[in-house]
Amino acid sequence: MRHSALARWLPGIALAALAGAAGCAENSLVLQGQANRLQQQQLAMSRQLQELQGRAAGLDRDNQELGSLLAQARQKNKLLEDQLNVTRDQLTSIASQLAQLREEKKALEQKAQTLTASLTRQGSVSITPNNSLLEGPPTIDLPGVQTRRDGDVVRVELAASALFDEATGQWRPNGPKLVADVAAQLYRLYPSQRIGVEGHTDGAVAAGSQWRLPHQLSTSWAMAVYDVLITQSRFQPRQLFVAGHGGNHPIVSNATPAGRQRNRRVELVIYPDRITP
Repeated sequence: MRHSALARWLPGIALAALAGAAGCAENSLVLQGQANRLQQQQLAMSRQLQELQGRAAGLDRDNQELGSLLAQARQKNKLLEDQLNVTRDQLTSIASQLAQLREEKKALEQKAQTLTASLTRQGSVSITPNNSLLEGPPTIDLPGVQTRRDGDVVRVELAASALFDEATGQWRPNGPKLVADVAAQLYRLYPSQRIGVEGHTDGAVAAGSQWRLPHQLSTSWAMAVYDVLITQSRFQPRQLFVAGHGGNHPIVSNATPAGRQRNRRVELVIYPDRITP
């Protein structure tokens, strides 16, 4: 009887076993499908991660380049600021020198005017015109001396290189004698003319000179010649006046050494006015 009961249950058990096996197989396929989908998602996420890493690396390179450009821009800006500060300092210095030069020029002009007025008043001097200069400039055959007409005056050029040492501004050994010889010839022609003693430079002062400005140097030359004229010639102080023009009146261009040498000079300017007591 037991065997018959078991026989009756065996087919059911077998069917249940087959159903369970079928269910396990179906679950296995489902799990495998899920695993495949997860692998694909993982691959997709891996590719996205690689793309993001590539973008991050590119952004990092761009950031480094921008940082380098910014540093260069800051350095250039610093250089420009330094150059601007230097230029401002130079402009301030030039403006200060220009103002000082104007003051010195004004003082020299006032001094020259005062000296001229003093010489004119001395001895109740009167000035009368003289047409003797219309005959032309005199010929003075001395080294370092040139003459030329300039409108209604005659200019006698004495080269500074023949009179003074360029470095010190002191007399050369034959400088005073050259002035005295020129004065002797001029006195025979123009004994009573009004004469200006005018110093000129090429606009520069030689290194080592005691003078800082061209106007100072040209005035010192003119005063030195003036002293020789009143001590070693027959010209009277009331006939003479002194002026220092610096480099304001070049005869030729200063672009060449010869031109600069020509412009460094002292001129005895003979005016058509005659001084009489």
